[in-house]
Amino acid sequence: MKAEPHISIRVYAVVFSVLIAFTLLTTGVAFIDLGGDLNTIAAITIAVCKALLVILYFMHVRYSDRLTWVFVGAGFFWLMILFTLTMSDALTRNWLVGPGSQ
Repeated sequence: MKAEPHISIRVYAVVFSVLIAFTLLTTGVAFIDLGGDLNTIAAITIAVCKALLVILYFMHVRYSDRLTWVFVGAGFFWLMILFTLTMSDALTRNWLVGPGSQ
């Protein structure tokens, strides 16, 4: 087992500041009408960026061995599959013509 490198408090402070900035950006985007489903896509994109920062730094995956990267990558890949399926449902709901709308 290899020793993990020492991560300075400055790195944690910078990552925390970026997470706070992303949170403020998410709040700002929520109050702006981007039209269509772009608000949802923007919010999910910002959330994925925040999740990556948390996974890499606060869960110490950045300095872990390759097997940990494989399992984290598999979990993240599965999450992306779930997001894709959910968004494909949400973005295509108004494509179908309902009864009586002719």
